[in-house]
Amino acid sequence: MSHTSPVVFVHGFIGTLDITGYELPHAAPDLLGYGEHRDVPFDAISLPSQVEHLRSFVDARFGNGPVDVVGHSVGGAIAMLFADAYPEYVRRIVNIEGNFTLGDAFWSASVGRMSQSEADAMMEDFRADPLAWISSSVTAPAPHLGPIAARWLAHQPASTLRAMGKSVVTTTGNDDYPTLLEKVFDRHPVYLLSGEHSREGWNVPDWALEKCAGDHTLANCGHLMMLDDDVAFSAAIKRFLAE
Repeated sequence: MSHTSPVVFVHGFIGTLDITGYELPHAAPDLLGYGEHRDVPFDAISLPSQVEHLRSFVDARFGNGPVDVVGHSVGGAIAMLFADAYPEYVRRIVNIEGNFTLGDAFWSASVGRMSQSEADAMMEDFRADPLAWISSSVTAPAPHLGPIAARWLAHQPASTLRAMGKSVVTTTGNDDYPTLLEKVFDRHPVYLLSGEHSREGWNVPDWALEKCAGDHTLANCGHLMMLDDDVAFSAAIKRFLAE
């Protein structure tokens, strides 16, 4: 049986969530501080505010749902927080290497601790060689990924990353966060998707593996698996949401 709910893709800490070849009804909104919302003030950017932003987007685009939510990296944490706050809006969740513990926030946490000048300098270095920046998160840093990396790096100011990094630590480091996640697993089908070369660094607890509705690892892929193999990436999501 094929699914009928539209899919909302929630991008991660930096850039967008490229979903080439996903022809079923979907949307990939920019979060606060990104893309068309890049001018949102620093103090207005947090994971809880992203949840409210997502709710407003779903209301406007899909009439308050229900939708399937696919979240990558920090977007995976936002997807889980959204499902906790608004369970009636969500049918199913695909969590793509989303934050389970502070161990999953190693980069965002470090950016959150930076001063504005330090964060600006970091982004300047990345933008000077976009392909080098993206190479650590893909299996084969082919030349065609350079323009994609440049587009991702231009998608948000450094101040957005600082605000998000601070909130990731505050939210996922809260003692109540694991309980919140487990409650979402109990209430909704949650599917886990990872890359072969990044799965070992994803801190998925045993209870999540036991409770998940499906768990799949994409071969020869890293954390940015949608760039490593966009065909396999879209196919995996379609399989999850068609069950």
